[in-house]
Amino acid sequence: MKNKYFPTVLSLYINYFVHGMGVIILSQNMDALATKWSTNSAGVAWVISALGIGRLIVLLVSGKLSDKFGRKPFVILGMITYLAYFVGILLSPNIQIAFVFGILAGIANSFLDAGTYPALMESYPKAKGTMNVLIKAFISGGQFLLPLIVAFIVSNNMWYGYSFILCIVILVINGIFIAKVPFPPHTAEEAAKEGLEASVIEFKKQPKWYIDGIVFVVYGYISQATFYLVSQWLTKYGLSVVQMGELASRSLMSYYSVGSLACVFISSFLQQKGVKPRALIVVYTFISMITLGAVYLFPSPTVTSIGAFAIGFSAAGGVMQLGLTLMSEIYPYGKGTVTGIFYTSGSIASFTIPVITGIMSTTSIASIMGFDAVIAVIGFVCGIIIAIRHKQIVKEATR
Repeated sequence: MKNKYFPTVLSLYINYFVHGMGVIILSQNMDALATKWSTNSAGVAWVISALGIGRLIVLLVSGKLSDKFGRKPFVILGMITYLAYFVGILLSPNIQIAFVFGILAGIANSFLDAGTYPALMESYPKAKGTMNVLIKAFISGGQFLLPLIVAFIVSNNMWYGYSFILCIVILVINGIFIAKVPFPPHTAEEAAKEGLEASVIEFKKQPKWYIDGIVFVVYGYISQATFYLVSQWLTKYGLSVVQMGELASRSLMSYYSVGSLACVFISSFLQQKGVKPRALIVVYTFISMITLGAVYLFPSPTVTSIGAFAIGFSAAGGVMQLGLTLMSEIYPYGKGTVTGIFYTSGSIASFTIPVITGIMSTTSIASIMGFDAVIAVIGFVCGIIIAIRHKQIVKEATR
């Protein structure tokens, strides 16, 4: 808290609290939106897929531009674009127009990522992994709160749009604040003047793009796909497959978010005690693989509820951010560019997963969870490769 960029960091995290709600707000209001747009769950899933397209359009470019022009412009631009998304969805009369605003949400997310992740690592260079993982605490906070809000709105026969209005209000207030706070320098020369560049990376040998770059790109896709699929379909899975009630099925997302929050703080504690991010990645991807297999094979209320917590813990508690941290250590120059590359692969998942699962939902909701279990197996394999390669390449990483 003595760091002069602490207010800046806090405001950046608040953006991701809203982002956590924004990621699932369409799926949580799926029935109301389907009725408004005269479509079905697959139609709403199609709109959700637009978020991935939006991220693909600008993420890589915005990451490079962030390295050139700084982080603050892209954070503010992301907030403005997110506001347009929330307002636009409320005003959209059909899925075609909603799809356009869904693209805006993806663009907004890309702008935020391009500015936020580098800014966090530059604000606290000795605690990059912890700062990146803490983003998940705020994302999970939003994902924990929103299902409860939507459940309250539905049970009281209120207008579904109030959940969107809440996001708009928070963004406006935070936008006024963030416009006034300073951001850390984004170049090595300026950072050295402030004494911020305290991280030292030494290599045993140079990384190879055809091995390390590719495995990080694949991992970016898989880690995003694993938790994104669950966040979009867990409530529907509880209702349709497990035969849970309305409130109980919506509560699954809250269990998922609590698990994610728990993992954030446990991961931060373990890293402070010297446990390396590469070890955590292997453990978490293994837990995801086992849990998703159990939820698919044994779809009971008890298994699904416990599984929701465990999946949130292992797949959505910052394992993707840990991957970005490790990639930024293997490729330490150009944090915005690294962020853009890593999350571009994740954005491909944000686009393709809703399309694939939307098609699958027309025949079997249960098969969606089996599909996620297969993805988790691939994620575990990638996690092992990343851990081995990081150990072989990085001699010393002082955070």
